[in-house]
Amino acid sequence: MAASTQPPLDRILTGDCIEEMNRLPAGSVDLVFADPPYNLQLKGGLLRPNQTEVDGVDEDWDKFADFAEYDRFTRDWLAAARRLLKPDGTLWVIGSYHNIFRVGAILQDLGYWILNDIVWRKTNPMPNFRGRRFANAHETLIWCAKEKSSRYTFNHAAMKALNDDLQMRSDWLLPICSGPERLRDSAGRKAHPTQKPEALLHRVLMASTRPGEVVLDPFFGSGTTGAVAKRLGRRWIGIERDRDYARIAVARIAEVRAASDPSLVDAPAKREQPRIPFGWLIERGLLEPGTVLTSHNRRWTAKVRADGTLATADFRGSIHQAGAHVQGLPACNGWQFWCFDAGGGRLQPIDLLRERLRGELN
Repeated sequence: MAASTQPPLDRILTGDCIEEMNRLPAGSVDLVFADPPYNLQLKGGLLRPNQTEVDGVDEDWDKFADFAEYDRFTRDWLAAARRLLKPDGTLWVIGSYHNIFRVGAILQDLGYWILNDIVWRKTNPMPNFRGRRFANAHETLIWCAKEKSSRYTFNHAAMKALNDDLQMRSDWLLPICSGPERLRDSAGRKAHPTQKPEALLHRVLMASTRPGEVVLDPFFGSGTTGAVAKRLGRRWIGIERDRDYARIAVARIAEVRAASDPSLVDAPAKREQPRIPFGWLIERGLLEPGTVLTSHNRRWTAKVRADGTLATADFRGSIHQAGAHVQGLPACNGWQFWCFDAGGGRLQPIDLLRERLRGELN
């Protein structure tokens, strides 16, 4: 069958993931999120101390004859995914100790460029009931670009904002999917054994996509990727071979309200925003000549001059030069270093005034 000219957006394709990916047009996807079979190699059921059976993964789709068969499968779907990625696209794949190291090696063999490995630390992991190993309390995500030279998207400011204005680290503490979020069938059983929490996908998509971009999930399952993509104003494509799972995902996504305002789900980098010189704050009356600015640690002060420079006891220069001079450093981010009196003795960085002016100009 000839490849289509346009990808089928916001749809679930039912069938084999490799065959369906090979039908899609090359270079049509911005991001691939993959939650492939882990090849858990389970032998028989697992019992809790009270002799009740653990609801684990025993479906046929997670069973492979040997490592060689699993590696062939992994290589084939990763190669198909790479063909679909745009030149600056990225791929996320999640796994456990059973498979993630094999996946990582194949990623590199195929030419992907690994950017990070993320450790998802589970706040509520399943205990090791037999007490013969450590409790397996994490899974690993690998984030990689299509090429070493790819100009991939990373929304650093959004990740910092999500993390209380601290740089986001590569260990993410999130709960597993449980409670009302866990989809269940009419008998109360899990609708899908490996449903991932929406919080995890929210972070992935906010970190590495922009509104309107296309996200492909070749192992769609119960549709978490599609639900979060719709909520965040991203387009999505799901591939799922199990028609029961696909039906669950369709119903789930239909209930999700899409973002009505793209600006509310965007995360523009500061370098993409309008440049605001410090002097504009003085011209607009947000700061007056003679205003005393104080360093964030209250150690140094400087006076605002009408020409947009700062004057210390022995130096005159830009906000960055003045901050570097008083500290004896080669460079300084003056927007964060210098603060104004916000009333009641509270100091706020002058960057807040820049953002206020930026908002007026947008």
